[in-house]
Order: sequence, then C-alpha cells, then structure tokens
Amino acid sequence: MEAVAKLKNYPTSPRKMRLLADAIRGLNVEKAVAMLEHHPQHSAIPLRKLVMSAVSNWKQKNEGADVGGLVVKTIFVDGARSIKRMLPAPQGRAYRMRKRSNHVTVIVDAKQIKDNNNK
Repeated sequence: MEAVAKLKNYPTSPRKMRLLADAIRGLNVEKAVAMLEHHPQHSAIPLRKLVMSAVSNWKQKNEGADVGGLVVKTIFVDGARSIKRMLPAPQGRAYRMRKRSNHVTVIVDAKQIKDNNNK
C-alpha cells in the first residue's frame, strides 16, 4: 500500500528541484535520505523532510510492517505561483523578474518482488 506526501509553494525554481527529484527517483528510502542529508543544494533539506513524512504516512497505513523495503516509487515537481518583481534597467527601463516556486509530490511503496513461478 503506497503513501503520499506533498510539499506546496516551496520558494525555489522547479528546474532546480527536479535535479534532486531525478537523483532519488526509484531509490531505496534509506539511500535517498542519506543522499539528501549530504547534498550541498539548499532544497535537499525540505525534500529529505518530505521523504521522511511519506515514510511516516506509510507507517501509519501499514502498522507493524517493515520499513526496510520501501522505495521512492514516484516523485514529481510541478510549477507553482510566481511572484513578479521589477528590476531596474538602463535608461529608465525595467525588467521583470519572476521568483518561482514549486509543488513536490512523493509516493513511497514497498518494493515489489517479482515471482518467477507465475509467468
């Protein structure tokens, strides 16, 4: 049984967050958390907390089950609101600066073991 956790309106660009999401997609949860703990990118901290939240949600759904076989089944990053600001430019002009944010969704599930007997 899978469990979901969502992070909404985190103020970093979706492109930067997708780099981390692609790195942990399909990994064992313990490896993903260890990798995010030591990653230099600033958005690794909330992503680590999000994975831990998904694990906690999975524990609540599956009481007494082993967490060792959990895998980051799905993770995706969507764009959220953009705050628009103006930057001064030469000759009295102004440039628009978009401060982007994102939504992240993580789904964890127990690793599926393939049974060779039932083909």
